[in-house]
Amino acid sequence: MSHYENFKTVVYIPAQVAASFTNDTLQRDYDFLEKYVGLDKVYLETHRGSCDVAPEQILMIKTFLEDNGVEVSGGITTTFNDFDGAQKGKRRLFETICYTDPAMRKRIKEVSEYTASIFEEVILDDFFFTGCTCESCIKEKGDRDWVTFRRELMKDVSENLIVGPAKAVNPHVKMVIKYPNWRESYHFTGYVPEVQRDIFDATYTGTETRSPAYTDQHLPEYLSYSLVRWMDNAWPERNGGGWFDVYQCWSVDRYLEQAYLTCFSGAKEIMMFQWGDLINNPFAAPLKLQFGRIDSMIKTAGSPEGIPVYIPFASSGENHLEMRLGMLGLPMEPTPFFPENGGKLLLTKSALADPDIIRKLAAFVENGGDAVITSGFFAGAQEALRGAGLTEAVFTGRKYMVTRYHVTSDEGGYIDDQKPVMFPEIVHANNASWSLLNGGDGDLHASLFLRGTYGKGRLYILAVPDNDADLYRVPAEAADVMRRALSDDVYVSGSGVSVFTYDDGSIILYRYVKDDLHTVRVTLHSKKETKTLVNVETDDRIEVKKVTVFEDFESYDEWQADVLLTPGQFIRLRRE
Repeated sequence: MSHYENFKTVVYIPAQVAASFTNDTLQRDYDFLEKYVGLDKVYLETHRGSCDVAPEQILMIKTFLEDNGVEVSGGITTTFNDFDGAQKGKRRLFETICYTDPAMRKRIKEVSEYTASIFEEVILDDFFFTGCTCESCIKEKGDRDWVTFRRELMKDVSENLIVGPAKAVNPHVKMVIKYPNWRESYHFTGYVPEVQRDIFDATYTGTETRSPAYTDQHLPEYLSYSLVRWMDNAWPERNGGGWFDVYQCWSVDRYLEQAYLTCFSGAKEIMMFQWGDLINNPFAAPLKLQFGRIDSMIKTAGSPEGIPVYIPFASSGENHLEMRLGMLGLPMEPTPFFPENGGKLLLTKSALADPDIIRKLAAFVENGGDAVITSGFFAGAQEALRGAGLTEAVFTGRKYMVTRYHVTSDEGGYIDDQKPVMFPEIVHANNASWSLLNGGDGDLHASLFLRGTYGKGRLYILAVPDNDADLYRVPAEAADVMRRALSDDVYVSGSGVSVFTYDDGSIILYRYVKDDLHTVRVTLHSKKETKTLVNVETDDRIEVKKVTVFEDFESYDEWQADVLLTPGQFIRLRRE
């Protein structure tokens, strides 16, 4: 029986840890995890690197855990150290497999068969890729580029070395592929979720973000939520869960944020990597308390929803930008499929990977949709956009410093003496389109948020700073111009705050533990009538006021509420 109603808590056991267990150490570790985490399930690894766990050791661990009510599935990490028979001297990053080496192909097939013979479910850790450029790979690649070669190679490996052999041994085995947190690079290394979803039974999502400012990937914290949402949309009903670790977190709060956002995303399993790192680790101590709170808090909430962000398969460009916006009080819903049903839409440079994107965008706006394109998208498609009649604006290629912001709907809407931020220059024809937000310095200013019309809808162009993290520096009153246009319901004025929305109207607010570590007052905006907001955990009621907003030559009503948020605090609000 699961400890929680809305998700399972899961711990991964790497092969080296599994091989080291005795009955006594397994009992001791289990007692710790049961006390502080609440253990529902483990993935027990049979192979990693040079370590193969003997069948009797696997069965000892499996039996012990199942006797304690823990569900046990298998795991494989597709890495090899050099071994007799394999070609030597290959420069293999992280010891990932060269899939043109016959000996390595044979060995990984055997590992898959062995694991499937023991378990009814098997997951692949996120080393199931290739970056090999050895002589054999160069020969096999032939005239193809590396991306095409690796995509085709890993499709063959998935079918003929992993899933096919596993199901030949155990026709009932469920094969799961875990994708890492580097979505923007999948296609460069042979990850093909759009193809592998027809091969594997299910997927899993890496939600590790660690310490964004100091680690090499620089992943915004919001990834722990948004990548699960993208994968849920890519593999509907087949995304098993989110997976995070303790590495380079450096504080308990930074570690826990990964867990919180993974839970908020609707993940069915919350995977903690890995068993050995959690034992006697103070990071683990708060988990059971916080999991219990979140479980109770979300049990009556609906499914996550937000502003559609079209990020096609095999795309990159302005990577993680939608995650920055998700930390500026906008609920984001990334998807690899273009939304056809109107409403709101955000397109970053990644959307240019779709060769039909201009036609789709034109139809979306003409039929009444409101689309926001970023300056990266605009720069890469400005001739096509102008050719389609969607805009007359020009991306000049020049850059300028902004220290002053001007909200054009407000005659006194000037915000001076701000920290300098470098923006790209966008020039437009007066009155053919209209700038809702300008930025400037000295006697120069240009549009930061430009609105044009096409058919029944509107097309907005959002200027993104050279350093996209500088979006956090844009004053709240200026950023609200963009937030109002993108949102069709809820948004929050504030930086370092995320709002998570659900289709039953539920709202979760979270303030990140970074920068100014003190309580802040943020304003929650709702475009749908809201008489009062109720804190679900405490039953406290928050006053809501109705406000008329004038912008873009239109006036409309908003319902606003001031909410106090403390770093590391999450609250769920119910609208009445």
